[in-house]
Amino acid sequence: MKSIRLREGKERSLLRRHPWVFEGSIARGKADAGETVRVEAFDGSFLCWASFSPESLIRVRAWSFDEQERIDAAFFERRIAAALALRARMPIASDAVRLIHGEADGLPGLIVDRYGDTLSAQFLSAGTERWKQTLADQLLAQTGLTRLYERSDANVRTLEGMEPVTGWLRGEGATEIVISENTWKLSLDVAEGHKTGYYLDQRDNRRKFGEAVKHYGCQSVLNCFSYTGGFSVAALAGGATDVISVDSSGPALARATAHVALNGFDPAHHTALDADVNHTLRDLLKQGRSFDAIVLDPPKFAPTAAHAERAARAYKDINRLGLMLLKPGGLLFTFSCSGGVGPELFHKIVAGAGIDAGADGLILDRVGATPDHPQTIYFPEGEYLKGLLILKR
Repeated sequence: MKSIRLREGKERSLLRRHPWVFEGSIARGKADAGETVRVEAFDGSFLCWASFSPESLIRVRAWSFDEQERIDAAFFERRIAAALALRARMPIASDAVRLIHGEADGLPGLIVDRYGDTLSAQFLSAGTERWKQTLADQLLAQTGLTRLYERSDANVRTLEGMEPVTGWLRGEGATEIVISENTWKLSLDVAEGHKTGYYLDQRDNRRKFGEAVKHYGCQSVLNCFSYTGGFSVAALAGGATDVISVDSSGPALARATAHVALNGFDPAHHTALDADVNHTLRDLLKQGRSFDAIVLDPPKFAPTAAHAERAARAYKDINRLGLMLLKPGGLLFTFSCSGGVGPELFHKIVAGAGIDAGADGLILDRVGATPDHPQTIYFPEGEYLKGLLILKR
């Protein structure tokens, strides 16, 4: 077993059970991509078993902090079993669920979602790539499924020195799937959809939005960065009669329109607008439009804290425009999925947007990702999605 020795004082994060070691913390030692290594403190004491990534700034990702544990097929069998057992205890109102959530499940670099009878997986680290076949076998054996589609096409793979890979890893067949979520149905394509096919992390927030639309009697709803219209479907389910989905992807909007029909809603109550959200918000202001409820669910503006300042300006601008377009007593459901923007900073950004818009609001709820996207107390980076449900005064 190869060993990695850390620089003096660099063991603190591992002692706090944080699973990453950056390149600059390593004093000596190297290994092949994905190879299991023994990570030691400067004095030679054991810290963890980990996978080594020679191309990544995150040079080491911890598998286990137990010196007696072996990193073998049985180890991954246990980790997958524990993750599945956790999801089985959760009240998930859908046949689509995140089964493996990377570091939170002790499997850094592995993302696995279940969509009905199909698994969709991302192998994003050198360690999970090295153990890919073992992981695939165990995932299918423990779920009882036969189809696993690989979506290892995220940009992070390039940081690991790996090429993107997509396609059937196990099984074959159609990639188009219809799932049940809450009281409605949604469709996706595991080969073409964002991430592994869909944004399951917003499942509970879509339900909450539909309930809020119903409770506050919202009729006109603007869903910005709508993707395939999940929040639009929720709004229609809540009784809205004038819903606009805005996105810059024509195929995503076509699927949003199809979702309206799939759930039996009147197509006259929904408009799909293929346009830039920022320009659209400004145009709607010029037209004197206003809305009972607005959803702002933009893409990741700040992948790291280094991008936070630039991202803050972008978040502030769309929230300022959203608050200006919102009727008094209206609802703003605003999100950030940027890991570089924490909940406190996001709150300050929205507060600044309110000041510039001359609008105040009451925070009805603070939300995050669904419980099947868990975050651990040892890994704060896992808290990427945060949202505020605001009632405009």
